[in-house]
Amino acid sequence: MSSSPQPHSASPADWWAGARPHTWANALAPVIAGTGAAAFQGSASWWRALLALGVAWALIIGVNYANDYSDGIRGTDEDRSGPLRLTGSGIAAPRAVKRAAFLSFAVAGVLGVALSLSSSWWLILVGAGCIAGAWFYTGGSRPYGYRGLGEVAVFVFFGLVAVLGTEYTQAGAASWVGLICAVGVGSISAAVNLANNLRDIPSDAASGKITLAVRIGDAPTRRLFCGLVAVPFVVSLFLAVSATWWALLGLLAVPLGVVGTRPVRRGATGGALIPVLGLTGRAMLVWSVAMFAAFLLA
Repeated sequence: MSSSPQPHSASPADWWAGARPHTWANALAPVIAGTGAAAFQGSASWWRALLALGVAWALIIGVNYANDYSDGIRGTDEDRSGPLRLTGSGIAAPRAVKRAAFLSFAVAGVLGVALSLSSSWWLILVGAGCIAGAWFYTGGSRPYGYRGLGEVAVFVFFGLVAVLGTEYTQAGAASWVGLICAVGVGSISAAVNLANNLRDIPSDAASGKITLAVRIGDAPTRRLFCGLVAVPFVVSLFLAVSATWWALLGLLAVPLGVVGTRPVRRGATGGALIPVLGLTGRAMLVWSVAMFAAFLLA
């Protein structure tokens, strides 16, 4: 008798794994950095920060379930070296995964409306754009994630929009300090996505999923990844000179960045690249917390 999982038998642990907790740093880091930038303006609001955190967290869970669903029904997850996918493995019905994605988007939408009405109503339109961007990354008839634009979207949504949006809802304005932090967070967040696509180059190329990694090839992808991971630390040095020397606290995350890039620099492939996502995410989170502390101390 076969011991393989039966269709539509996903356990709570499988759904938890499908939400991909190792990517949640991409949602937490921009809110922390954006709140720090607002504090630098003397206008941090803890309850607005918590609302923004809820929006970002629900949104990234929705993105992960949406990608699971869309990639699964297209067959691009049938031969991959990463963690088990709910739809592609057959342990969850596609409609259930899609429902989980839209439920997460709904939570993000409700919290986003509340946050927008507490600051500026037009941010509702920005939030709607974020949800649309999350779905059409791999959803719809012409997903932009299949055209090499995934990392650009991550930089924009989980970098520029998330950091500056968080700062704006608390301080009533976006600052140049917030913009520089957004570049740092967006770059390393894009690096997390790029590491995932680096690992999946063989299966993505075979299935016709043309990610940026597939488009530029293995070696350039590794160089780009290392460059993106380095951006936040360059940002720390810049802010130490131009804003506050406390920004040097961001360099505390350098060891995590070095360890996270090591498998990529050494040519690791397949499953050996899986830890890179978590390590890079932790480096991003530590950097954001360090910058938050720096702005409070300043």
